[in-house]
Amino acid sequence: MTTAPQWLSREERRAWLALYAVSSLLPGALDAHLFREARITLFDYHVLAMLSESADRTLPMSELAGRSNASLSRLSHVVKKLEQREWVIRRPSGLDGRVTTAELTPEGLATLTALAVSHVAQVRGTVFDALDATDVADLERVGRKILARLDTDHWILKEALERDG
Repeated sequence: MTTAPQWLSREERRAWLALYAVSSLLPGALDAHLFREARITLFDYHVLAMLSESADRTLPMSELAGRSNASLSRLSHVVKKLEQREWVIRRPSGLDGRVTTAELTPEGLATLTALAVSHVAQVRGTVFDALDATDVADLERVGRKILARLDTDHWILKEALERDG
């Protein structure tokens, strides 16, 4: 016996379509800005940002992939491109030679620092200027709930658990 499909309610459909539209349009808007500024993508910027926030501006490639929401293959391709621009260096880990690390170079940090002001202004203008403090808290709360369904071990959830207790 088959069960009848459980269609979205009117409210769920409106929420889904809004989420889908945002998730489709936002990366393109941010990509276009970064490409005009420095000929990089949002993903490239995010990789540089994740390295800049890590200890010694270095992360194992597997951890960087997790923090970038990317496969190792995609990350490897992007890191190669960033290496060609001399913004990132890959090398074996000093702790385990089987592990490859990515390190943000001083040139990469300078590029990221120069881009950060305009990128944050773009993010603020595109996303946060339309929200009040309650909306921002709701966005994080709802985002974490959805993320937990997609990846229960995601670093954002672990970081939130450590922060919130």
